[in-house]
Amino acid sequence: MNSTKNNLKLLLGALLFLSASILFSCQKDNSISNEPVAEEEAVTMSEESAAADAEYEETAEIGMSVDADLEAAARAGHTNFGAALNANIDLFFDLSFRVGPCTRITVTPNDTTYPKTVVIDYGDGCICRDGKFRKGAIVLHYTKPLRRPGAVLTITFRNYFVNRAHIEGKKVITNLSANGALQYSVVVTGGKVTWPNGRGFSYEKTKTVTQIRGMETATVRDDVFSIEGRSKTTYASGLTVTKNTETPLIKPVACAWIVKGIVKIKINDRVLFLDYGNGNCDNKAILKWNGHEREITLP
Repeated sequence: MNSTKNNLKLLLGALLFLSASILFSCQKDNSISNEPVAEEEAVTMSEESAAADAEYEETAEIGMSVDADLEAAARAGHTNFGAALNANIDLFFDLSFRVGPCTRITVTPNDTTYPKTVVIDYGDGCICRDGKFRKGAIVLHYTKPLRRPGAVLTITFRNYFVNRAHIEGKKVITNLSANGALQYSVVVTGGKVTWPNGRGFSYEKTKTVTQIRGMETATVRDDVFSIEGRSKTTYASGLTVTKNTETPLIKPVACAWIVKGIVKIKINDRVLFLDYGNGNCDNKAILKWNGHEREITLP
């Protein structure tokens, strides 16, 4: 088993798609938070929350891809990471799988020393290789290579948009691996998602990500992670959405979406369940409530 690679892969997974683990909190009017919620409104908010979860999880995957690529570059003998990244992005396979043609990447310092800051700047925006439009920048700060126990990756944003959603906040990933077990904690603070129509919410979250497959190989693309956590989302009106994983969420790095697992969603007086399916890689999930079902499309 390649232990060095094992730890590397963790990276992509911790981010995985936070759908199941968000602990949102922000100031709200308690006199409003317990009011009844219309069924259609509850369904809409569940869909919005799932979409936002996916976007935050993706930034973690990008951060983990960068970490794996920097480690690979160091092993290959590169001493100027910034120059190598910008001269030939395809040299860094895991990161190139995510970024777009307009992306500029800077690495500070440009060598093998840590701590290290990497900025992925999409400028005024472009369509990336996964089909999503991104603009603005993702800022990644590593205390040391993320594969090492105790390493911390802090992710922040500069005027960052995915498609039409404005993403804000700070995400911290900490390597908790010990005794050969690969595990990460993920915490989001100051989170905020806003759509052009003015809808949006603030949140915080907490979750634990554990690698369950792909430890034996040297590529992150075959890694699979299990996610458990909780969340609380707060809209401007004071309405709250709490989420807990009923069954662990399964997220392969090679798939852009969670492929399995169930999340319980409580929106004031309404209870719904989001079922991510039976393991197939697709952007579909089933929202269930009071004997009803609706298929939703994940971003």
